[in-house]
Amino acid sequence: MSQSQAVTGNEHWTKKGDAKLFLWEKYVGTPDASKPTVLFVHGSSMASQPTFDLTVPGRADSSAMDWFAQRGFNTWTVDHEGYGRSDKSRDSKFYIADGADDLAAATDYIMKTRGIRKFLVYGISSGALRAAMFAQRHPDRVARLALDAFVWTGEGSPTLAERAKKLPDFQKMDRRPIDRAFVHSVFNRDHPGCAEAATVEAFADAILALDDSMPTGTYVDMCANLPVVDPEKITSPTIIMRGQWDGIASFDDLMKFFDKLPNPDKQFTVMAGISHASFQQINYRMVYHILHSFFTQPEPLYRG
Repeated sequence: MSQSQAVTGNEHWTKKGDAKLFLWEKYVGTPDASKPTVLFVHGSSMASQPTFDLTVPGRADSSAMDWFAQRGFNTWTVDHEGYGRSDKSRDSKFYIADGADDLAAATDYIMKTRGIRKFLVYGISSGALRAAMFAQRHPDRVARLALDAFVWTGEGSPTLAERAKKLPDFQKMDRRPIDRAFVHSVFNRDHPGCAEAATVEAFADAILALDDSMPTGTYVDMCANLPVVDPEKITSPTIIMRGQWDGIASFDDLMKFFDKLPNPDKQFTVMAGISHASFQQINYRMVYHILHSFFTQPEPLYRG
């Protein structure tokens, strides 16, 4: 497929109980259930479109959704309840389990409207935890699972050790305020210099156009309730994508999780020069390549 073909974007809405969820779809040509379908899952502090469909002047391929659509994929993402354009009316912290419920509702809708049966699921940070929990609950819907900036038990995580200092505050409130300085901190806390200033500012603009606060539930879970997923119950082919300088999880924590994954079709990759928000880093094209390679890998014909 030509990588210069125009990409179409469509907004969709579905319900999770009484809550309205916003979904965003991008593709080339016409929707086609025979194409592989990627479901992108966002993290704790930004909605879906800023993360996966970002536009940065002078930075080609800033939209991961466009990049994958131009290579023959259907691409979808969803704003979790409490984020972005989805419903924010309910008094709730919106924990990781709530996010997994959102993914169930989103895939219900996509399966019904587009005839998709299996998804290539990519989650980043708390989105990786949501994606892993969704894969654990709905193995029949996940063809392949990519966990970026993932954490299992939190042991040895400098980011979570620092965040836990504010845990009593997070436990008292449903939402925490965010601003431009907070977005900058995402890129400065682990290894400054991994992202270009123009990209960080465009990312901040897109995030803050939709939200001035974020739910606290994922922070509470990651500081007080880990582990929330069981690797032995995740049966999908899985890749762990770990930024060289990402502080959200230690190597030991991730390797112990990786070792317990039962499917032998699994990979662990270290992304050189990457800290936390991998799609917004200078080395983002390397991240796309790793993910594309895993998502297009042939299934093993011989399994012994």
